[in-house]
Amino acid sequence: MPANPSAPVLVGDEPGSFPHSVLAERHPAVIRQVRDACPYGPGQHRALDALLESCAEGVIDDLPAAAPDRDRWQDWGLGQYAGHSWFDVPWLWSESYFYRRLLEAVGYFAPGPWQGIDPFRPSKLAELDSPETDEELAALDELGGKPAAERADALLHGSLWGNRADLGFRLSAGGAEAAPPVPALVADDREALWSLLPPSGSGTLCLVADNAGRELVPDLLLVAHLLAQGRVRRAVLHVKPYPYYVSDATTADVVDAVRRLTAAPGAAAEHGRRLWAAMADGRLTVRAHPFSCAPLPYADMPADLREDFAAATLTVFKGDLNYRRLVGDRQWPPTTPFADTTGYFPGPLAALRTLKSDVITGLDADTEAALDAAEGERWRVAGTHALIQVGT
Repeated sequence: MPANPSAPVLVGDEPGSFPHSVLAERHPAVIRQVRDACPYGPGQHRALDALLESCAEGVIDDLPAAAPDRDRWQDWGLGQYAGHSWFDVPWLWSESYFYRRLLEAVGYFAPGPWQGIDPFRPSKLAELDSPETDEELAALDELGGKPAAERADALLHGSLWGNRADLGFRLSAGGAEAAPPVPALVADDREALWSLLPPSGSGTLCLVADNAGRELVPDLLLVAHLLAQGRVRRAVLHVKPYPYYVSDATTADVVDAVRRLTAAPGAAAEHGRRLWAAMADGRLTVRAHPFSCAPLPYADMPADLREDFAAATLTVFKGDLNYRRLVGDRQWPPTTPFADTTGYFPGPLAALRTLKSDVITGLDADTEAALDAAEGERWRVAGTHALIQVGT
């Protein structure tokens, strides 16, 4: 991104703003959801109550001295922000740290019977096993007889719009799921994306996943298609090392999704078996880098992750949070060129994202004006518009 970006970093200190509503409304809703999802004990309930109070009226606390990642969070800014209001530090940072403290409250990291238990797993599994997922998988049978290019476009759009299955977004976006199924794209670099993944390709695709469940399934279907059609020789799926942002995908969620596919009838099972075989022989690998849960933009990525992305033919970033981290969580003018905010990236990249937060770059002035005239500011956060952007 620009060496000295003029766009201010987003914070949640302005009542009525979208970041403020996330901190003041969505996070308490997430705490209530977690309390109801698992039969936690009194100690966990007290810790959740304390976190709820802290989010509403308190300040950011340090992690326990014994926390396994305390030093890492110190490097990521905890020493700078501890003691400050959740609303007065960068929004990306406060959101990320909220989920880290939520896991602390339910005992995810501490030795004991709740260690490693995903507090969001009930919601993830309910969505993965829903009738809506059955319907979406059944639709794959209709694609079998279509030309490869048409199937590729359909699966790309499935991956793009699958982002609307984001569980955390639903908690504070009542009715968004009832919007038209395929609203117009505000940016569409689809042809540039396919030019980077030609038939008979021999490179590597990195896909930085976002959500589990009904979003991860179409992501995996897209990967399966690209491997089967020979557009890539190898794929690397980057997921979160621990539960994050309610529905973000972990390795366990990848396993659940592949099993869901292999147990389905028809074409879905064929895709599932291809994915299973690809994981077994190394053509599809899963990576859960600690930086995937960092409260920082990708411009600050460590050297080993930069090397991974540099070696890829294309890196695809899925979802809203990854977009915010990719371009920087700032109040960019929407016409700021996408290339200007991603010029630091070490290789070709693409963003597939439905719009659920204020951050946006790469629009032309006419598109921005038309969206503002039709919807005011709501088009930025409602999840009813999407984009495909490519940088090389």
